[in-house]
Amino acid sequence: MEQAMIIVNPTSGKEEGPGYVRMAVEILTEQGYAITVKETQQEGDATLFSRAACQEGYGLVVSIGGDGTLHEVINGLSGDTGCPKLGVIPLGTVNDFARAIGLSLNPEEAIRTLASPGTRAVDVGRLNGRLFINVVAAGAIAESVSAVTSEDKSRLGSFAYFKEGLKELTGNTPNHLIITHDGQVWEGDSPLFVAALTNSVGGFERLAPGAAVDDGLIHCFVIKDLTILSTLTASISLLLGNLKNHKGVEYFAARSITVESAAPMHTNVDGEEGPALPVQLSVLPRHIRVVVPEVESG
Repeated sequence: MEQAMIIVNPTSGKEEGPGYVRMAVEILTEQGYAITVKETQQEGDATLFSRAACQEGYGLVVSIGGDGTLHEVINGLSGDTGCPKLGVIPLGTVNDFARAIGLSLNPEEAIRTLASPGTRAVDVGRLNGRLFINVVAAGAIAESVSAVTSEDKSRLGSFAYFKEGLKELTGNTPNHLIITHDGQVWEGDSPLFVAALTNSVGGFERLAPGAAVDDGLIHCFVIKDLTILSTLTASISLLLGNLKNHKGVEYFAARSITVESAAPMHTNVDGEEGPALPVQLSVLPRHIRVVVPEVESG
């Protein structure tokens, strides 16, 4: 009998995770799986659980939580031939990866997708020695977003990120960045650098409309100015799916990127605090198979 492991973050989705676990167990039992449920208690648990599932030959790992939980889960999946398929039940504040791959943001509908035979092989990013599934950002705003508490996420939803980012908007001093990408170099001052694997960042699904979860590219945006006026015009461009053409934005897509800064700068990785610069980013093309609605299989 094939085995499935459900990894749940009990603090996600206004602490509704355990209830959705019962639904997932019912669906997977009907599919003939022997099921193990693991509940995270501290940072790093989800990685340890998914790594064990990989080593023990599980056929499926299901992440129930937000982008941070998913980030930990994929860091335990090797991407080797025998690696489990990945199921995603979005319970987080933003759920960017679920948006990008076309999964329902309704947890009950997403759980029903676990019965689908369809899978899609998706890209995974590598940041120094760790993996990421959606986005890496660097700059004062990225650092402030890392400071958002679980309580604020539950209480305010995605506005919690907006609130923290707004604090850094005025009076923010840009940092001097040196960005090397596929042999080319961009150098200049920037308050914010964003590298995305998908079209959805922070709940904005038109950040990079041309980006796909399996195109083998990292889509990068260097924000050159974050004054109030430029922020308003950039916001309009973002909503229209045209941010890369904004005059205050430098855009490029690459497979290998290095970001350096003389000043101390930390990163935000998939919504969680990441390492300090310098960092090296690369793509692992179609590294993990994700369960998707049958009509989207490929």
